[in-house]
Amino acid sequence: MRVIISLIILLAGCQAGYSQVIISLLLGDKLNSGKIEFGLDGGLNYSTIRGIKESHYESSFNLGFYFDIKLKNPQWMVHTGVLVKSSLGAGELPVYSLNNPDLDNAFVDGEVERRINYFNVPIMIKQKFKNNIYWEAGVVPSLRAKAYDIFTTDVDGELEYKRSIKDEYHRLDFGLMGGIGYRLLGGNGMNLTLRYYYGLVDITINDTTPDQYNTSLYFAVGIPIGAAKAKERMEKK
Repeated sequence: MRVIISLIILLAGCQAGYSQVIISLLLGDKLNSGKIEFGLDGGLNYSTIRGIKESHYESSFNLGFYFDIKLKNPQWMVHTGVLVKSSLGAGELPVYSLNNPDLDNAFVDGEVERRINYFNVPIMIKQKFKNNIYWEAGVVPSLRAKAYDIFTTDVDGELEYKRSIKDEYHRLDFGLMGGIGYRLLGGNGMNLTLRYYYGLVDITINDTTPDQYNTSLYFAVGIPIGAAKAKERMEKK
């Protein structure tokens, strides 16, 4: 219960673009049925960009909702949903010229964090075993939202400058995702999943630069919403 309350507080503080998550949270028990499980999906991810030699992994939080759609064989299902808050990118990149002498001098000893926000839509096949361990694999098309390079330096106190780079990256990304996980409470509790995303599409618009691809490792927690009520309805029927 505390976890759900914390998520509600977190969602209430998000931007208006995440209102669909709040609506889904409130209507969770209506979205669940005997063949469909609905829930919140979020956690921590570590991302980098392949093709940039100097890039390091950067951590960020992600949040969204999921649907597990059961097939004829109850061990098999389709896992899908939307991560409405998902940041990919890379950290500890070297600074580059901003064509402003004052800014260039201020950040000469700093570093750059590249943050690209996406709406991710995983479409995966999922198999759950009797011991409540499961695996999943599939594809993830993504739609880019905002993208920034964040310059930081600790000289004379922490200084930060944010530069929009969304015009330098394609709107769409596409890649493969696979994961393994465990379902708590005898198969009726939270889903704990480790996922790996491997981008297949060059995300840069400039053809003169080396190809760049998103890569991310996800530590995800899936919380079913209204599943108990849905189960009670099915048993009464």
